[in-house]
Amino acid sequence: MNTESPKMEGAPLIQPSSTDHPLYEKVVDACRSVYDPEIPVNIYDLGLVYTIDISDENDVFIAMTLTAPGCPVAGEMPGWIVDAISPVEGVKGVDVELTWDPPWGMDMMSDEARLELGFM
Repeated sequence: MNTESPKMEGAPLIQPSSTDHPLYEKVVDACRSVYDPEIPVNIYDLGLVYTIDISDENDVFIAMTLTAPGCPVAGEMPGWIVDAISPVEGVKGVDVELTWDPPWGMDMMSDEARLELGFM
């Protein structure tokens, strides 16, 4: 029996980011400093970062995925994100959650990432 509540029709699959928070761009820049070791593109432009939620107390929550569930750095990548964002001035704490819903797809990459990888 499925005990999960059904998804609301029209509800976003990905929680919105705090794009209006003053630290948002600095956190994005910190995410761009982390690279998937198998792909020469940063995780933000790869589309692996789904949500950057920054509280009023400057605690940062990152919801992210990996290119595949069997990714060899699955256990390490969240720590790399914490290490990249924690030094950002004003950030109090960082929490990273891996999710597989929705699954990552190449359509989530930025145009820059597609160009870098030769898909454009």
